[in-house]
Amino acid sequence: MKRKIPVIPYVILSLWALTTIYPIIWVIQNSFKAKDKILAQSFSLPIGDLFTTANYTRAFKNLNIFRAYGNSIFISGCVTFCVMILAGLAAYALVRFDFRGKEFINALIIAAMMFPVFSTIIPVFTMEMGWGIVNTSSWGLTMLSVILPQVAGNLAFSIIVLSGYIRELPLDLEEAAHLEGCSIPGVFFRVVIPLSKPSFVTVAVFSFLWSYNDLFTQMFFLRRPEMRAITRLLNELTSQEGTNYGLMAAAVTLVVIPVVILYICLQKYIIKGMTAGAIKG
Repeated sequence: MKRKIPVIPYVILSLWALTTIYPIIWVIQNSFKAKDKILAQSFSLPIGDLFTTANYTRAFKNLNIFRAYGNSIFISGCVTFCVMILAGLAAYALVRFDFRGKEFINALIIAAMMFPVFSTIIPVFTMEMGWGIVNTSSWGLTMLSVILPQVAGNLAFSIIVLSGYIRELPLDLEEAAHLEGCSIPGVFFRVVIPLSKPSFVTVAVFSFLWSYNDLFTQMFFLRRPEMRAITRLLNELTSQEGTNYGLMAAAVTLVVIPVVILYICLQKYIIKGMTAGAIKG
């Protein structure tokens, strides 16, 4: 018996995908046009006289793209690593252990998701100013001033995602590891993390993308030109170039394409990690 394919849902999802994908394609094709031809022929393909690589040449020559990429990858990589370790340990403790104040801590974690980063930036900035790590000439301290609030901002969501997945893992495997002489940290790193790989990948991707795109925090802490990350550099380009839409399109393409590639490569783990803890009662 042949299974019927639900045509209408696929059509609706395909149309929805087009509305999401086409703006990216539109930006990319306009990045290969001169700025004086974009407004008049913004929907034309960059073929023949319309095609030019001048926007990318200028972006790499004048905007110091590689340094900004390096800063962004370092910040996002550190944030992702710290969030995975801290959120994983916290989720494991909250799921597998009973201790006084556990329910209160769970309530605080859920409540933390109600407060956006905008509401905490002033006290965080004041606190880091007191530590002497804001707007210094030290590259490491400046990067640290961005990494700390981004790690804190990602922990609540990550703990909730990981807790849902770890809760569904069979306890027998952990008990067997204990009987074999494995310590609690050993169980976490040798048993829990390998079994929870989809969920950890989900947390890693969301943390990396959030940190990579977080212009708000970078505006406060990355003041020096040589320490700007890629989104901060794009914001400066917008204010400096004004109506140079070709250069802006090239810069946006350089910012977006790595993120799109990362998401495409890891999308199956993201979906699995987000849904695995929710499908069992």
